[in-house]
Parts: sequence; C-alpha cells; structure tokens
Amino acid sequence: MTISWFRKAASAVVCAAFSCSAMAQQADFNEVGRQMAIMLQNSHFARIPFNEELSRRFLGDYLKDLDFQRLYFTQQDVDKFTADYGDRLHTLLLQGNSLSAATEIYRVFEKRVEARVAQTGKLLNGTDFDFSVNESVMMSRKNAPWPKNENEAADLWRLQIKEAVLAEVLRRELLTKLAKEQGKADPGSDDRSPKEKVSLRYKRFLASVKDVDDEEVANYFLSAVARAYDPHTDYMSFREMNRFKDGMKNELVGIGALLQAEEDGATKIMGIVVGGPADREGSLKLNDRVVAVNTLNTTKAEDMTDIMFMKIDKVVDLIRGKEGTEVALKVEPAGGPPGETRIVVIQRGKVEMKDEQASGEVIEIKTKKGTSRRLGVITLPSFYADFDEGKVRCSVDVERILKRLTEEKIDGLVLDLRNNGGGSLEEVRRMTGFFIERGPVVQVKNTLGQVQVKDSENGKPIYGGPMVVMTDKSSASASEILAGALQDFNRAVVVGESSTFGKGTVQQPMDIGRMLPLFAVRNRAGFLKVTIQKFYRPSGSSTQMDGVVSDVVLPSLMDALEMGEAFLDHPLPHDRIRQAADFKPLDAQALFIPRLKESSQERLNASKDFSYVIQDIMKTKDRLKANKLSLNKSTREKDLAESDAQQKERNTERRARFEKMSKEDKENFKFYKITLEDLEKGADLKPYDPSDESGGYMRRAKDETDDLDETPTWPTGLNPVKRESLMVLRDLVDLSENARMAGLIK
Repeated sequence: MTISWFRKAASAVVCAAFSCSAMAQQADFNEVGRQMAIMLQNSHFARIPFNEELSRRFLGDYLKDLDFQRLYFTQQDVDKFTADYGDRLHTLLLQGNSLSAATEIYRVFEKRVEARVAQTGKLLNGTDFDFSVNESVMMSRKNAPWPKNENEAADLWRLQIKEAVLAEVLRRELLTKLAKEQGKADPGSDDRSPKEKVSLRYKRFLASVKDVDDEEVANYFLSAVARAYDPHTDYMSFREMNRFKDGMKNELVGIGALLQAEEDGATKIMGIVVGGPADREGSLKLNDRVVAVNTLNTTKAEDMTDIMFMKIDKVVDLIRGKEGTEVALKVEPAGGPPGETRIVVIQRGKVEMKDEQASGEVIEIKTKKGTSRRLGVITLPSFYADFDEGKVRCSVDVERILKRLTEEKIDGLVLDLRNNGGGSLEEVRRMTGFFIERGPVVQVKNTLGQVQVKDSENGKPIYGGPMVVMTDKSSASASEILAGALQDFNRAVVVGESSTFGKGTVQQPMDIGRMLPLFAVRNRAGFLKVTIQKFYRPSGSSTQMDGVVSDVVLPSLMDALEMGEAFLDHPLPHDRIRQAADFKPLDAQALFIPRLKESSQERLNASKDFSYVIQDIMKTKDRLKANKLSLNKSTREKDLAESDAQQKERNTERRARFEKMSKEDKENFKFYKITLEDLEKGADLKPYDPSDESGGYMRRAKDETDDLDETPTWPTGLNPVKRESLMVLRDLVDLSENARMAGLIK
C-alpha cells in the first residue's frame, strides 16, 4: 500500500517549527521545473546528457515513486504514459510545461487507488476469505511486471487484501495466545475486527492520496526528476527545507509532542518532550487522540479544523507556528469514554531535541589482574549544525565532552557513529582534527575534476590514545569521512557491520526562487539539493558505493538486507584519485589489528547472541530470496509456531545467562554519564544505570503489546555490539600498554 513519496511525510513527527500561515500566491511550478532543469544541467557533478534517455528515467522514477509495489498502475497505463511522455519530459521541463503531464499521471494514479479501495470494500463486505487454499503473494513486487490490465490488477489486489486480513487475524490470534499463556489481559480483545482495521487502513491511504494540491504534485514529480540524477539529488519543498534546517540544529519551535497517524483517521500522541511546552502545560497525555486543531487562538468549535484522515505532515503544519503563540487541540482523552473530547490550549515554544545531541560516558571495567580500565564513549547521532546562526555545532559539543574525558584520564575511547547519517562537512573536518596531527581529512573533487584537500584544523590532537570507531550500515556521508580518515591514518580501529552506507557525494541546497524571472512569484518555490562534488579519503579512495570496511567485523542482520548506496537507484560509481600530497599515516602495526580480530573472533565463536544473529541472517536471506508469502493459514501458523518456539527457547536460555552476566557486570562495570547540560553546570560525573530507560528526554507511549514481549533486556543495557566494541578497545589498550613497556612504540 505504501508509496515511496510517503517518506517525505514521516509517520511520526515532532511538532515544531516555522510559520504555517496561509500561502498567498504560490510559485508557478512549471517555471520552477524549468529553472530546476537548467540548474541540474549546469550544476550536477555527473553532467548527464539532458535527452530522451534521461526523460524515460524521469518517467520511470515518477511512476516508481507513486507505485513502488506495482499494484495500482497497469501495463496499459504505463504504455500510454510512455507513448505520451516517455521521450518528451525533458523537453516539457525546458519549455516550462511539465506539470500538466505530472498532474495527468497523478490523477490516473488517484483513480486507480480509488478503484482498488472500492474493490477493498466489496471484498471485505463479501464472503469470508478461504485461507485453506494454496495461494501466495510476492513479498516485494518492486521488480515484478505491471499487471497487464484492470482484470489482472483486480485479481492481484484480491490477494493483497486477503494477505492483509490474514496477517491481522494471525496477529490477533498470537496476542490472545500469549496473553492466555502469561495470564495477562488480551490487548486485542476490544480492538476492531481484522476486516475493519484493513478497511480503515486503506480509507486513510485513499484520503492521503486525494488530499493533494498542485504544490504537492509538483513536489512528487520534481523530486523524481532530481533523483533521476543520483539518489541524493532532490527537490525540497519550502516546508521540507525548513524541517531540514530544524533537524540540523536540533532545536525546534512547537509543542514538543511526537505524533502518529492512526488507522481510524485520528492523530495519536506517542511522545512528549520532557520540559517542553506540552509537558509544562500538563493537560496533554500520552495516547491522547487529536481530532481537530485550531490556530486562531480561540476554542470555538466552528474555528476548529477537522484533521480526521489528514496527512500527518499537514497536521504538523497546523500545529506549528511562531514562538509565544497558542494552538488549541481537540482531544479524545486516552482511556476516556468513547466520544468524550476536551480542548487543550498550548503555547508554542522552543524544543531542544536533546536525544539527538552528542553525549558521553565513562565506563570503568575491571581487568583479570584486579586493576581497572577507564574507557570513554562519545555517542554522536548526527553531524548537526545551525546553518543560519551558527549557535549549535556538534564539533563544539564533542570537543567539550572529549576534553572532559581527557580530564578523567581515560585509557581508551569509543566514538559511536552508528545510525549517524551525516550532516555538515565543515563539522567533520574540524572534528577529525581532535584525533590527528594537522593533515588531510578529506579530498573533494568537483565536476571539472579539480581536487581540493581539506585539512584538519588543530595543530595537535586533543586525544591521542587508543581509539575504536563504531559504525553500521546507517553510518553515512560525514560519518564515513571521519571513520575513513581515522582508518587511513591508522589512528583508530573501525568495529561494526561489514561496511558503512557508501555515500561519497556532497550536496548543496540551491534556492530555486532566486533563479525565477524578475517579476515571478517566488513564494514557496522550493530548493534543489544537488550533488556538486564527490569526496575521497586521504588515501585517495572514494567511500562511494564501497563505504568504510570495518577492521573488526561483527555479524549483523543488516548484512542480509538490501541496505546501502549500491542498492539505491542511479548511484554514482566508485573510483579513486591520488592520495593527498601531505598524507602521512601512522604505523599500522601500532593498532594490532590481526590480534584484535583473532581475540574478537574467539569471543564471537563463544557468543550465543552472535550465533543467534548468524542464524537469523541465513533465515532472512532464504526468505528474501524466495520472495513468497503463503496465504494458507495452516502454513503461516506453522511458520509462526516455529518462530515462537525458537524465540521462547532463546528467551529461556538468555534469562539464565543474563542473570549471571548482570551479577558479573555489577562487579566489573561502573558507568558515568556526561551530558552537555552537565558540562554547562560544571557538574561532577553522574553514576547511572544504562539499563534504566526512565531518564530519557522524551516520555513515550507504551505499545499495548509490550507487556506480552518476554524477551529479556540486555544486561546492563549493553547490546552485544557495544559490549564487544568495548572488549576490542580494552584489548587495544592492553596491547598498546604492553608495547610501550617493551619499548616497541612511543
């Protein structure tokens, strides 16, 4: 059901931000498309010929964005679009006449969705599905042929709805079974029937497809045009650019609530930022359901905007506004009688996203000899920076934490870049200098082939001791620059999944409004985020496609999935250039990588948790290769029973083992937290329990099924990857100390 352009409207969004005043005149998006086409030809790194071949790519990507699973359009539709526009879209863009084609295609998509949802109603209101026959659906249809005609599309859709109902039936039965086994209340006892839930799901989907104006159609189409050049070139609407800026500076203006679209049309409060506007006002509660919003500072019913089945990004825009103004929410209280509503008025204010800020830890680990090692950990979720005012910079935050860690006389450092998708190039350049002597951090090549070397800023590193960098498949862009530079200089050991994401390109946002004709309306024209450069490591290798390969590889389920640059559409190729002229790596032998790998492998071989991961990898690969989901209830029940039995067996084994590990951890580990807030106050190190999740910056709603999940939590809050990374660092500290004592290294 989901179409890829829904990535532009996240299912859960923190309400915050910029003015949502009504747009007076909007820009002429035909002209916006024309100027964007010119900008792409003049600015994009690859200099792709703007011709019929590229036009066909525009069309293919637009159709794919709208109908990723190939369930709505038919081959007849695609053939008509190809005949009408396949080799003309590039010409229409340059003529300033592309939006009529984009709109025509979107309206056909809308009609097809209407037809499928109407069919859904008939299927769900008809006789019950027969789940005893041996039918199946493809798990992924991204490479499947389009249905030939409406008859084939209707039959294909019947199977999709059948699968949706079966999945809901099986989910409900599993919850009932688990609740009975555990002697707990059944969380699904008061839920809607499976058919009703599926019906509401598609009703919401249809509402979101129909609730689209010209600006949004332009957004979908122009985004497809931009991404036809490479995965990271994109068109960003006015709204999206403001969200991007807010995300980069980790500070928002709003009510401080996490929203989620519900299947029945309401918007649910899934989180409340501690100390934020909603939290301070106190009336809004977790799991409350918002059904209407008023931004006119009155509580009159006639001034309320009904948000039932409204897209989540539009709900967010209604709640947004200027700092100090008020917004009224019509709320159905969680746990209240059906139909009961109340009005909650909240004054908008600044919301700091503290969960997204850099943070630090000091972990004391006892050794077998009775001594202890003090290991520092810096966790960096992104390379954030305030592009407008420069008040927020992640390099400044990391510098403060790092200096505090050095004052605490740490023996080694872990820099955790997992799930860090990148950010500011300037911030990563500055940050790399905290760990190396002055030298090249990254080489940047433009479309003319000119290479610029960006050096670190510091003459002397802040920290020069043993160091591990943690990465995963989500570590991208700036994360790969930092990890790659430290690896090239033999300055740190990279530990994690087989490689990082593989994004080796640089994008620059360009205001399209500035390129419009003199007297044209520039309001909300949007931005082109265009790839203008590729970056290379000091050694000359690009991180594009290949990413940064870990020195010590830990098994991960992500390695079974199509995750990374290589699996995106139209990625630029990997290549190499000369190494930087003043690149002088340290002695690789001082990292003891062969011995670290050997010791780590011994622990992995003895680890039950990593053996479970390897089992899951093999099972996932087989399942994805088969790409088939049975619609036979007995077959699915058998599969679920096997998975449930395996999970229970693992849980039993883990409970006994984790109890022992927890006792050992209390004897061998001590944890101290370092936050930016603590540094601001000059506070002492705070002992803390990593397994205690109550001290977060956001209170989150508990899923109704959480009580039925008997999976034990990781001892001391250390998942196997972080625990093993600490062990690798401990080994590196020991080996480095022994080598210094033997006079082998200085």
